[in-house]
Amino acid sequence: MTTSAAARSPASRSSVTRATAIGASAILMWSTLAPLATLAGRVPPFQLVATSFLLAFLVGCAWTAARGGNPLSYFRQSVPAWLLGVGGLFGFHFLYFMALRAAPPVEANLINYLWPLLIVLFSALLPGERLRSWHVGGAVAGLAGTVLLVLRGGSGGGEGAGWLGIDPAHLPGYAAALASALTWAGYSVLRRRLGQIGEAPTDALSAFCLVTALLSGLCHLGMEETVWPADALGWAALLLLGLGPVGAAFFVWDHGVRHGDIRALGALSYLAPLLSTLLLVACGLAPNQGIIWVACALIAGGSLLASKDLLTRR
Repeated sequence: MTTSAAARSPASRSSVTRATAIGASAILMWSTLAPLATLAGRVPPFQLVATSFLLAFLVGCAWTAARGGNPLSYFRQSVPAWLLGVGGLFGFHFLYFMALRAAPPVEANLINYLWPLLIVLFSALLPGERLRSWHVGGAVAGLAGTVLLVLRGGSGGGEGAGWLGIDPAHLPGYAAALASALTWAGYSVLRRRLGQIGEAPTDALSAFCLVTALLSGLCHLGMEETVWPADALGWAALLLLGLGPVGAAFFVWDHGVRHGDIRALGALSYLAPLLSTLLLVACGLAPNQGIIWVACALIAGGSLLASKDLLTRR
């Protein structure tokens, strides 16, 4: 008999809470992506992704080997697991960068950040999960806060155009941004499903990271000019990207969505753009604006509301 997270035993709920906390650490890492990418200088996006995922592959292999496992054994996965793993990691980044090329960054980023809300909604389709009003309410509040954050700098569209104006020339970019959101939400929820049936463990992400690095490298060679950091700070930022937000973050996120409360993780994900903005302000890389604090209240409040299951005992 399957039960929801709220009805599990205290020991099981403790395990779910711990896994959710581990998954939430990915959100903290992702919040450093923008500052680190800024410090990395003019390194092109696909080059950045290829380098970072190659580092992630090496770190993942080292972690598996340190626990007595054979990293090469995790290359033996089913075709659906490969399609999901590579499709999720590479597909998300490819579609997102294509969206940024074909549409104004503000709108593309906003559409892309539908993925936390989609995770919350898609999770209702999983066995043993039940979507409640506070999950949806928290996710919508987080979305509203993200809208304020993304739109605080204006539309980024044509001169004199409001942010609701739609330029047909940007429709392919908007479609790519929506596809990237659907890709990451679908990947996260389906990884949960694989965890429920015991397939493609988290250690297998090392193999998916290697293929993602290779595919990103091919995109870089075909669409970008190679640029490396100009100073030691840039190289340090590039290394930290591979170790953190484009490295370990995907491993702890995988553990969280497979074993934690995926609905709470979806809503908590809205903290990533907020924390990233606050870090940029603290580092002097972005202006401090009052609208940030309104967004902070919406995102933090929505995250707490959606995490009600983890914060209360029945």
